[in-house]
Formats: sequence, structure tokens, C-alpha cells
Amino acid sequence: MEGTGVIAIAASLAVLTGLGAGIGIAYATSKAAEAISRQPEAASKIMTLTLTGLALAEATAIYGLLVAILLFTKI
Repeated sequence: MEGTGVIAIAASLAVLTGLGAGIGIAYATSKAAEAISRQPEAASKIMTLTLTGLALAEATAIYGLLVAILLFTKI
């Protein structure tokens, strides 16, 4: 039974971090599109900041996946 609990915790952690990163990326992308539509001359600066934020959000999801894998393998 102990292994099943660890697997469930690892799976739920991976799902939650993926879900959180997906919501964050979608929100940032929509706000960037809104900002570009309001101020098209600042598109390059907005895109640079947006891509940096998206990379950080994706890194958070990868860290969550790594922790889930470590829990799954019981290291």
C-alpha cells in the first residue's frame, strides 16, 4: 500500500504543476496579446518580457515533474 500512495502523490504533483504552468502561460500570453494590441510600437519589448516569463513558468513545471519523478522512484 505504501508504494501506491507514493505513486498517487507523485502523479498528483505532476498534474498540479502542469496545470498551474499551463494556466500561467495562457494568462501571460493573453495579456501580452492585449498589450501589443494597445501599444504596437512596444511589441518587441513586450515579447521579450513575455518569453522570459513563459520560460520561467515552464521551468517551474519541469521542476514539479522532476520532484514527481523523484518521489515515484523513492529517492
